[in-house]
Amino acid sequence: MNLNPQNFAAAINQLCDEKKIDASTVFEAVEEAIKAAYRKDFGNRDQNLEVILDRATGKANVLLVRKIVEKVENPQAEISVEDAQQIKKGLKVGAKIKIDVTPPDYGRIASQSAKQVIIQKIQDAERQAIYAEYTDREDELLNALVHRVDGRFVHLELDRTTAVLEPRDQIPRERYQQGQRVKVYLEKVELTSRGAVLKVSRAHPRLIFRLMELEIPEVRNGTVVVKAIARDAGVRCKLVVDSIDSNVDPVGACVGQRGVRIQNITDEVNGERIDVIEFSDDFETMLKEVLSPAKLDHFVKHDDEKRVEVYVAEDQRALAIGKSGQNVRLAGEILGWDIDILNTAELSGEVEVEENEKLKTKNEKTDSEKEKDDDKKDSKKSEKIVAEKVDEKNSEKAAENSDKKPEEKKNEK
Repeated sequence: MNLNPQNFAAAINQLCDEKKIDASTVFEAVEEAIKAAYRKDFGNRDQNLEVILDRATGKANVLLVRKIVEKVENPQAEISVEDAQQIKKGLKVGAKIKIDVTPPDYGRIASQSAKQVIIQKIQDAERQAIYAEYTDREDELLNALVHRVDGRFVHLELDRTTAVLEPRDQIPRERYQQGQRVKVYLEKVELTSRGAVLKVSRAHPRLIFRLMELEIPEVRNGTVVVKAIARDAGVRCKLVVDSIDSNVDPVGACVGQRGVRIQNITDEVNGERIDVIEFSDDFETMLKEVLSPAKLDHFVKHDDEKRVEVYVAEDQRALAIGKSGQNVRLAGEILGWDIDILNTAELSGEVEVEENEKLKTKNEKTDSEKEKDDDKKDSKKSEKIVAEKVDEKNSEKAAENSDKKPEEKKNEK
């Protein structure tokens, strides 16, 4: 049987190049298709067939494989010794014989019968190839083209395949248009009966990390390490960074000169605010940083519950909690702790004692200063009395001198 011998090899090679699949897979699909076509038109499913396909010309021979036995019970798969000897001498029981059963002028009929099988096999091979390619690219950033927008679902074109951006994986309030180029995060690849299904997202926290790798060389080469990311897509993102090189400022490297690096990432995610925080081993320092811009007065840890009570002034509480609890929620995700925001006025126990001690110390200081002031006053009062006595004595002496007679004054001289 001959399947378009003139262009057979060229057609198969072209198909493999277009679909990026292994040529041997296609040839195997063709052989399987020929077997199925032969069984349908001339044989049955119990036959053990073998197809020899010339991969250069497309010429194929169909061989019926039978086992040599003394007594035939299944004529489709077995042959007697006597019948086998007539085909080829020297065969023994237990051996297998291959009989050429290729019908004359069967090429065109076989091609039509095998067409759908070939198409199906090639589609299966293409699906497997796509799955094998993209399953190794999970957790990567992909470039996509918006093919069409169907209600709240966005259909994307990727290299060799398509994907659907579902509503929960979109950035809120972001609008998509046909022909628009977007970057998406490949979260997972699944193989189904319809082929490889790619789950992509623009709301996943890892999208920010991959964008940072793209924009920031220090992150790409590993000098700056991203410790944690918490994200409310389209609104705000907090990320903690650290540097393995003491000469590299991790926050400065991420922000860039005049904020150009972080601004490029912000523009890519529809203006989402990104807070870059430097990592610290000190829990208190990290707590203050992740709850910024709110100022903390005091905190109480509950290690067994992984919960921390944070006390802030009344005017700082709204900042600490954030809009719809966003700030405290993202801070909790970063630390891995539950955070309760309380007013400083609600403090009790040790904190009150501490405040009382401070107040007592302040009062003692005030009393001491008062005593010093009283001492100064007494000293000044004493000095004033002494001065008054001196003045009084001088006045008395002056009066005595004025009462003396001129002769007495002259004698004194």
